[in-house]
Amino acid sequence: MNTANDLNSGLTANLQLQVAEVCQSVDVSDGIGPLVNAVQALLPDLSVSHAMTRGGWHRLGGVVDLDGQRIAHHITDWAEAESGGDIDELMFKLSELRYFATRLNGQTHYLVAQTGPLASDFIQIEIEQLQEVLDRCITDPDWFPDSIADFVDPIDFPRLEPEPVGAPRLAFRRLVKVADLIESKDAGPRLRRFLDDWDRSSAVESEGFCHHWVLALREYQDRDGDRHLSAKPVPVLASQVPDLPDAEVARGAGLANQIHGFDREVGYPFAWYFHMLTNRKVSHQLAEAVHADLMGAYAYLPARDLRVLRDWYQDPYGI
Repeated sequence: MNTANDLNSGLTANLQLQVAEVCQSVDVSDGIGPLVNAVQALLPDLSVSHAMTRGGWHRLGGVVDLDGQRIAHHITDWAEAESGGDIDELMFKLSELRYFATRLNGQTHYLVAQTGPLASDFIQIEIEQLQEVLDRCITDPDWFPDSIADFVDPIDFPRLEPEPVGAPRLAFRRLVKVADLIESKDAGPRLRRFLDDWDRSSAVESEGFCHHWVLALREYQDRDGDRHLSAKPVPVLASQVPDLPDAEVARGAGLANQIHGFDREVGYPFAWYFHMLTNRKVSHQLAEAVHADLMGAYAYLPARDLRVLRDWYQDPYGI
């Protein structure tokens, strides 16, 4: 089963094309607002919002000459075509040329539109903002790559100042109906349980899961060549989330104040539980301590949250 393709075919192909066209027409220098408005116009029956932007990543770019003229858009395809698979031949061809490899510095804008009451009831749209910059000289007298792969993406090579090669641009990456993803074989049991815990807890009383979390999606191929998606929840306020108690966990009123204070800062009830499940820096001792309190003389969680916590205590998990 080609699951990732099936998910996309379940969506309106025309909508994906329209979002891609929007990316080409919106001026990135105007900020995120016009992009959201343009996508909103494509989904008049839903409310589209900008959930978060994740940056700090890059991918291989192309090749330019000393004057900045384009030699190739994709360095891998170009190197394979020029070399015929022979790295010696490629290096000989380039010995008298002054070419530069580029990279694409990127950030991903996550737009979401809630489609129903459940945590999985939302559409997630990923739009990349790309800036092509100079990365490195393509050759060096003291360097000879072992293979085409080493030439294309060397591990240790002097880097240039990231001077822009072209204007920043937007590019459509992915549109996923999350409810379909959760029903597919790509969604693991922990992700399903995470979303089910949300629906069963007091967190469901907030404005909606997709306004607090997005799914970091990764596409991969299995042994049969079929494409799949893996997904991990990422908090929208990832860089602003307050610390949760870890090794030194308070008890009683002190612990109640800590977790309720965390919930207030993050903006919805039972937030501490979901952040504990996804943050490896936070020990599960936190949930164990809360559970021990509630089995004793304390009662500082709603009954629905206590049921979720009891289930976790009997069968702990993280994601």
